[in-house]
Amino acid sequence: MPGSSTEADRSPRPPSFSPYASLRRLAHHAPLVVAPSASVREVLRALDERRADAAVVVDAGTRLPLGIVTLRDVLRRIAIDGGDPDTPVAAAMTGGLITLPADSTAHQASVVMVRRSVGHLVLTEADGSFCNTISQADLYALPGAAGSDLVPALLAARDVAALANVAKEIRAFANALLAERVGPEAIVQRISALNDLLALQVIELTAGRFDLPYVPWCWLVFGSEGRLEQTLATDQDNGLVFAAASPEEAASLRARFLPFARAVNEALDACGFTLCKGNIMAGNPACCLSLAEWKSAFSGWLAEAQPEAVLNSTIFFDFRPLYGQDALAVELRDWLLVSAPTHAIFLRALVDSTLGWDSPLNWWNGFRYDNNRDHAHSIDLKKHGARPFVDAARIYALAHGVPDTHTVERLRGAAARIGMPGHELAALIDAYHHIQRLRLEHQAANPAADPNRIDPDRLHALDRHILKESLKQARKLQQRLERDYVAV
Repeated sequence: MPGSSTEADRSPRPPSFSPYASLRRLAHHAPLVVAPSASVREVLRALDERRADAAVVVDAGTRLPLGIVTLRDVLRRIAIDGGDPDTPVAAAMTGGLITLPADSTAHQASVVMVRRSVGHLVLTEADGSFCNTISQADLYALPGAAGSDLVPALLAARDVAALANVAKEIRAFANALLAERVGPEAIVQRISALNDLLALQVIELTAGRFDLPYVPWCWLVFGSEGRLEQTLATDQDNGLVFAAASPEEAASLRARFLPFARAVNEALDACGFTLCKGNIMAGNPACCLSLAEWKSAFSGWLAEAQPEAVLNSTIFFDFRPLYGQDALAVELRDWLLVSAPTHAIFLRALVDSTLGWDSPLNWWNGFRYDNNRDHAHSIDLKKHGARPFVDAARIYALAHGVPDTHTVERLRGAAARIGMPGHELAALIDAYHHIQRLRLEHQAANPAADPNRIDPDRLHALDRHILKESLKQARKLQQRLERDYVAV
């Protein structure tokens, strides 16, 4: 390889694509790495020999990526612009690289590629050194882009009214996917990708109207959005983290960020993401904090073992960065993964909270109803169906340092660490997906009804049977939690 440094080792591609998987695991071709002194001719020859379409220019000493050059770039600059093929590739490369940390998710990469209209991203290690590259081919089809023209419509929108119209089209698109019997995981992936793009546009359009402080900051999302598990009916759960050197500076910066954050909350509400009834939104001063203040808040929750406090804090533990300086959220996540396992009383309180779950199955495995006044003959598929899986996955992730926020990826990440057999994990994942599919189908067919309450008698016999089996899996997962944390 011309003037190149040693190629990075590459682990084999996993058997199936997951948008929640680390990019480090997904890129499956060893990258073509060249030194800045290599000639354009040498790089062109290497691209041809490797049948590659891009090379990364990396400094041999620091391993910092300097630029990227594609086959198309070389041909244009030599064949069309008449450049000298013996000039150093540094003169022909594209600088200002778009990079992502190597442990970012495929979902994050797909959103960045769509927004920036690029076919390649450079992946970096924590110190900024080069790790690898990821391409659209590595990601298969970009989640949310396939089968619709919604992405260009989102990117072209220049006001909230236009975005609100696209938001309606996103919901219609999801309904169409349900009608085509697309699997629940794929639908939720696409909803999440499109909703992320919409929220990013809202934030960018709103930010242009405010004189924001010139400090690192990041918009965070919590709850189902943080877990990339949004359904067709969802409200807002978000926050803002920023860098501040002192409590006094944090208070001053917060006062400047809050008007902007409230404007974003209002714009998202206009797009169909209703305001959070619990006020867990960036426009709330309690959710617009410096990095040190967020760490302090999490420390308080970890030290608090009262049931109500534990229940109210769980939504925050599903956070992920959406817009801005991801490094702030990464630092907060890394700190949390070290801190949480040392707080056994808090973890036990989380377990006690979820073990209070009332199964919708009675002792002979018939359906049991909770006598809701408005929906007497129904069960809540969010509270009594999906929640046991979400809660257990969160507990195991916090206890065992699993960085993922998505429920299925948390279970996968924890399975080996807790000795869960593969067949048991597969059954849990299938059960969770079935409950999610029923929720989506109910929301699509009954947009004006309670989004999570269904009457089991209205399900066809097979769905009713599989729902019972899925709820049995939730019960088994709780029994495992009890063995791991309660039984002596």
